Amino acid sequence: MLPLALLGAAPPAAARTGGWSLAPAGGGRPAFYAEGVPGTVLRDTVSVTNPGRTPVTVRLRGSGVPAVFARAGLRIPPRTRAEVPFTLTVPGDAVPGDRTGALVARDAHGRTAAVPVRLRVGGPSLAALTVEHLAVHADRITYELVNRGTTVLVPRVAVHADGVVGRVLDRAPRTLPVRLPPGARRTFGEPWPDRPVLDAVRVRLTVTATGGARDTADTMATFVPWDAVTGGSAAAAAAAAVLLRRRRGHRARPVGAPPAGAGPVGASPAGAEPTGAAS
Repeated sequence: MLPLALLGAAPPAAARTGGWSLAPAGGGRPAFYAEGVPGTVLRDTVSVTNPGRTPVTVRLRGSGVPAVFARAGLRIPPRTRAEVPFTLTVPGDAVPGDRTGALVARDAHGRTAAVPVRLRVGGPSLAALTVEHLAVHADRITYELVNRGTTVLVPRVAVHADGVVGRVLDRAPRTLPVRLPPGARRTFGEPWPDRPVLDAVRVRLTVTATGGARDTADTMATFVPWDAVTGGSAAAAAAAAVLLRRRRGHRARPVGAPPAGAGPVGASPAGAEPTGAAS
């Protein structure tokens, strides 16, 4: 049986039309406030007040929070307040930080009322970020950032590239206009319209974020002007590409190289730029 209490005083003017209300039990609280580490079970009570002259039937649910009620559906007699115990279980995979939600009640006529829930998840904070799938395309560098920690991160990215005779790209760290929540994976791109025409380069991308998060990835790329060579010039360009790769000490596929069996003239770039990349 749920606790029921008769209302002693006359209902306020705003409730005389038969309206009902939802509030934390005990009064004086505008919202529910709870705190716990993942796996913690939190208990509290919500009140449904019916100051009217006819019974009211409502159903309770949690919105944005995992609430379980002692009774989800209930009928409140006239001029009565029902107190409904409920539990909130902090998800086992929840990351530290603040979460918001609400307890919502809905009557048979579709009218709803809600009480905010403020849930603070405790636990250690960890800032961790990785760079994955770094790749060089015809005029663009693409990569993925993954938030491996438990805090929201705002990443800073620096890009450098060294060719056979020296540095060909040097971009100082810049803050990306994005907030990465824990577990998020996003694809980004760095335009490179003035890339070398003929060179073998090592591209290195470094990402950092507040809290000590840091990661670096690098990849090799060989640039050969395949569209500009024909006949004997194609063989000379191919030989130059091989020489460049040997001088760099890595085997990197030439950027813009024609597919196997195709001639050098009019060849299409190697690989299409991934969809969803953000510049």
